[in-house]
Amino acid sequence: MEDDHELIKRFQDGDNQAFNELVRRHLSNTIGFFFNITSSKMDAEDLAQDVFLKLNKYLKKFKFDSKFSTYLYRVNTNTANTWFKRNKWKNLLHLDQTDERGERDNTLEKSWTRKELWNAISKLPKKQREVVLLRIGEELPYKNISRITGISIGTAKVNFHYALKKLKKELNSG
Repeated sequence: MEDDHELIKRFQDGDNQAFNELVRRHLSNTIGFFFNITSSKMDAEDLAQDVFLKLNKYLKKFKFDSKFSTYLYRVNTNTANTWFKRNKWKNLLHLDQTDERGERDNTLEKSWTRKELWNAISKLPKKQREVVLLRIGEELPYKNISRITGISIGTAKVNFHYALKKLKKELNSG
């Protein structure tokens, strides 16, 4: 079985079936990423489609400096950030606090409405919003977030900590 880089090389050489195989391998996880953010199957599928349209266009220039999964996470995160800006008031975000072991604490969701939460998240600086997306939406450990975003593990933890602190302050002041 070919790895993702081999498929990308074939796609760059004009083999569209190689791209179709990449889509087949990664579509489900991509839809899942967006479903965790949007809580809407239709929106998640639309955003995943946007991601793969972008990949179809930009993979021709892929430089193999990173794993494809890292590149895909970056495209997913950028697409989510665009969606957040475009749909600030129309959509709601589901956020659970996740600790390093992956256990969930739903107390935030119980005490705040999703609309209030999304409004607060939309005010976060971009890097903090990205870390929150990857940590909560993808349930990734800080090690992976560090690799994907290009920041240190410590910086990822600090960004997540300050993002949660800002969210709590914003939501408790309203």
